[in-house]
Amino acid sequence: EPISVAAAAAVAAKAAAVAKTAAAAKGAVQTVSAVAGSAATGSMAKGAGERKIDYELAGRPLNIKDQGTSEYEAIKAERAKVNEQEWEVRTSRNPDGNFGDAKSVYKGKANMYDPLSSLSDVWLNEAGEEFNPAFQMGVTAPLGFFDPAGFCKKGDEKGFRNFRTAEIKHGRVAMMAALGAVVQHFVKFPGFQDVPSGLGAVSAPPGSYGFIALFAITGALELGVWTESDDKAPGDFGDPLGLNQYNEDTRNRELNNGRFAMFAAIGIIAAELLTGKDAVEQLGF
Repeated sequence: EPISVAAAAAVAAKAAAVAKTAAAAKGAVQTVSAVAGSAATGSMAKGAGERKIDYELAGRPLNIKDQGTSEYEAIKAERAKVNEQEWEVRTSRNPDGNFGDAKSVYKGKANMYDPLSSLSDVWLNEAGEEFNPAFQMGVTAPLGFFDPAGFCKKGDEKGFRNFRTAEIKHGRVAMMAALGAVVQHFVKFPGFQDVPSGLGAVSAPPGSYGFIALFAITGALELGVWTESDDKAPGDFGDPLGLNQYNEDTRNRELNNGRFAMFAAIGIIAAELLTGKDAVEQLGF
């Protein structure tokens, strides 16, 4: 139907106003997006620039007794930065670690910065909260986690603690026994000059009296002084000499030396029962 000139002008003016409002809104969205993008880029650049790594701090040993302290958490944080940087270098991709090399996913332990590994059963098993004996102290090269008989079950922390307590105890006794089997050939305490070397010292007086006294003292210390505690690692009875060496490296050394000493002690005993020679005489001296 025909309309008046005034009506047509009103309709045109209204359409122009709507178009102007839409254009303004579009411009505002573009401006906000640009500002947000700039801010995000700046934040990312700032984050990348501020990620300075304190390698001296990252290289410090982590002691279980320091868990929860500020220093312990600081060391963990620096180590996380090192791991993240290693991932970036290895993939030569982007800082987030996406689209990495599938052949480099698993290197023996799950990498929390590797998205390909994070989707695998390996990562889910290792990164879960379930107790895993394969990542405890004493797992060292070349054997790694060596439990062919399957005594240590995954998730059985109590059972593992019992085995580890026994291992440390027997290892410490074996180290003293193996060393003592050699020393007693050359050194005799006053009053024990006539006591024979080797296993004969246990049954021949006054050596037998010394053995009984040593057994009683050891039992008293184990039951009354050196007692195990659930809030400490197995075999952790403090540091009376203040050596400050209760760290991962020293604990692994103790476990490995104790394992070696158990073989040495049983070997010395078996050889003496077979040949009648003490530890030094077995070497031909």
